[in-house]
Amino acid sequence: MNLKLFLSSALIAGALGTTFAQPQDTGQTFRFRTGVELINVTATVTDRNGRFVSGLRREDFRIFEDGVEQSVTHFSNERVPVSLGIALDTSGSMAGQKIRAAHQALHRFLFELLDRDDEVFLYRFDASPELVQGWTTDRASISSELGRIVPKGGTALYDTVAEAVPMAQSGTRKKKALVIISDGNDTSSQTDVPALKQLIRETEVLVYAIGIDGSDGVRGGTQSPGGILFPPRQPPRMPIPLPFPFPGRRTPPRPPPTVPRGPSSGGSRVIADERVNVAALRDLTDDSGGRTEIIRAARDLDPATAGIADELSRQYYLGYQAPGQHDGRWHSIRVEVRNRDYHIRARRGYIAADTN
Repeated sequence: MNLKLFLSSALIAGALGTTFAQPQDTGQTFRFRTGVELINVTATVTDRNGRFVSGLRREDFRIFEDGVEQSVTHFSNERVPVSLGIALDTSGSMAGQKIRAAHQALHRFLFELLDRDDEVFLYRFDASPELVQGWTTDRASISSELGRIVPKGGTALYDTVAEAVPMAQSGTRKKKALVIISDGNDTSSQTDVPALKQLIRETEVLVYAIGIDGSDGVRGGTQSPGGILFPPRQPPRMPIPLPFPFPGRRTPPRPPPTVPRGPSSGGSRVIADERVNVAALRDLTDDSGGRTEIIRAARDLDPATAGIADELSRQYYLGYQAPGQHDGRWHSIRVEVRNRDYHIRARRGYIAADTN
């Protein structure tokens, strides 16, 4: 099956999965009756210092579709269970302190920071991806598999994401996310990068990436006192991602994609050396509503993973009734908070499935 056909099928499945109805009560638990299609968005709100903002109410948000304000009919600020995928770079450059720090950070992430109801899977990747542990709530099995990993070989990051994103989409929990940990540029993938970006946009998976840049210099970025590197500011790009599933209904799993294979290309892979390619990681994360964090040293992995776990616990959910278009076209979404000092990050659009 070619990618275009897969994406069309996925959009139809997505449309069926998002046909909800008006709530019968005003509490955090929603009951639905058929017939009303909702558009669902998840949002992360931070202040000027990057701290998560809690305690916001429905009336603190405004949401726009194609520039027209919509009425927020559903709202929640409660944590929901997560289907979480982990993709860990185990190439040769991760040997020694980096892989030990990754083990320690992920151990804390699994046992202390996630909720007992969250389900997890683990991919490792060197010159090729390998599913080490499928969906499980058994944290000990994941930790045990991590302890057996021996770093070697190259870095097939894009091939791994092409496999891990559809698997994350198949999770049974209401929120779906993927965390990528890598210390270098992709050196081994055969995945077509533009097709991979499109695949991510057509799923409901929040993609996060932690890049370990262990070099002395900081190319084109800034460094905080804590050692975290922030890439340089870039002009805004046209947003293209899809909304996140809203609590109250599971999204049916979609079939695995057929991602075109060939030499990695697409404008993102522009760095010839093996250092972290910040632009490529941003291409994989930003449109999904996730984010990329670049750290200076392996010791910063623990606070970086802790920050992602904290974010997954502090997000807001917004739902509004679809205006009714079924034109198969992209419709932009913009979410605002009334306090202009706050920054909001969310998926930025959806495709209205063509019913003709």
